[in-house]
Amino acid sequence: MSAELLINVTPSESRVALIENGILQEIHVERHTKKGLVGNMYRGKVSRVLPGMQAAFVDIGLEKAAFLHASDIIVHTELEGEMSGSHIQKQDIRELVREGQEIVVQVVKDPIGTKGARLTTDITIPSRYLVFMPSVTHVGVSQRIEDEAERERLKELVQEFCDDEGGFILRTAAEGVSKTELAQDAAFLRRLWNKIQQRMKKKKPNVLYEDLPLARRVLRDFVGTELDRIRIDSKLSYQELIEFTKEYVPELSNKLDYYRGERPIFDLYDVENEVQRALERRVDLKSGGYLIIDQTEAMTTIDINTGAFVGHRNLEETIFNTNIEATLAIARQLRLRNLGGMILIDFIDMVEPDHKRRVLHSLETSTSKDRAKINIHGFTSLGLIEMTRKRTRESLEHVLCGECPVCKGRGSVKTIETICFEIMREIVRVNRAYDADKFVVYASPSVAEALLGEESHMLAELEVFVSKQIKVQTEPLYNQDKYDVVMM
Repeated sequence: MSAELLINVTPSESRVALIENGILQEIHVERHTKKGLVGNMYRGKVSRVLPGMQAAFVDIGLEKAAFLHASDIIVHTELEGEMSGSHIQKQDIRELVREGQEIVVQVVKDPIGTKGARLTTDITIPSRYLVFMPSVTHVGVSQRIEDEAERERLKELVQEFCDDEGGFILRTAAEGVSKTELAQDAAFLRRLWNKIQQRMKKKKPNVLYEDLPLARRVLRDFVGTELDRIRIDSKLSYQELIEFTKEYVPELSNKLDYYRGERPIFDLYDVENEVQRALERRVDLKSGGYLIIDQTEAMTTIDINTGAFVGHRNLEETIFNTNIEATLAIARQLRLRNLGGMILIDFIDMVEPDHKRRVLHSLETSTSKDRAKINIHGFTSLGLIEMTRKRTRESLEHVLCGECPVCKGRGSVKTIETICFEIMREIVRVNRAYDADKFVVYASPSVAEALLGEESHMLAELEVFVSKQIKVQTEPLYNQDKYDVVMM
């Protein structure tokens, strides 16, 4: 499998696209005025303690107060610099924090929709191969490193770097890495942690540590991924990444390539059009079937339909083949749209138990390449598949889109006929309440056209009923469901 990273940098935003076998699989967007906060460390102040929710709101200098649950308070944090204690289980939030208390926290989830950022006091600082954790003194190994001998080797190598100040977790990229490289990584993380501790002792700075900018963060996190080439269309960013990779990710240095082409870099693999398609509800399958993806605040739902696919054998086989194809499309859409949280999939109903088992296995196999943690809970009694995907940053739709000013996020608007009837009821109501000589209705072009056209007989009957003249005035700037009834 060939894999390539395309990095597009402009003064206002940075975008990174992961291309696998010529197809866009992931897109990362960071607006320079609205950078992601995950990984950032702050000196915050507890603004409210909510015993009923076992949580606290913490002011870290953002527009909305951030959320800290009791289960995320792993260690007791003192600003004087010492972090001590162990995992706290089932303690009352009032015993852990108090209003007005200063506390060092790290963002684990960006603000999403109406929710503020999610915080933890369990500090973690990632690098190329290791994650430094001041709250522990042991060594952990990524579950994706499956070879037991390799796991033991890595544990033994890193154990000597642990002390009372903290321990380490070995990332997947550490598989096969030498002791020298691990020692360099550990030393870098120690230096970084010492700098953060020095900032903790000072009263002024609110931001104690910020995670890397998008381009460098992606390169750090993609270590261990088989990348053939990394193309950057900004000379300045290319030079910065050369310096960064030489120091931290040397194995990627020879894969960096400054893109000088006249065509926009995202046009190479039709990325711009793919991003536009990723914002649509409907995803067409090659067979003629299609998916409908709806993202709500509570969950994401995915519905599969056969559409124009009629198959070649029988209905059950047609349904099975459509569902199998859908699993591949779903796995890609989850990564591409960065959908997280609870996901409910409504596959086309299958009768054969073997077909259900094979569809579930296909979904598990297809999502295994996803770098986000995924849990698939199988079919429910209603024939739906429940799954979760770890959500840390906002989805592609939330980054690129906003609430519709017309439908206010409902996804639908009242029909022209409904608006016409509302207007007529409003005229009757106003006529009974006030004394008017005539009425003027200001409405959108489509509604005005309906009132003067197909609904004109109803309007004429209403004029007779209220014994008043009713005039319709077109207002081009009105949305379809906006109107005014004015007395004259």
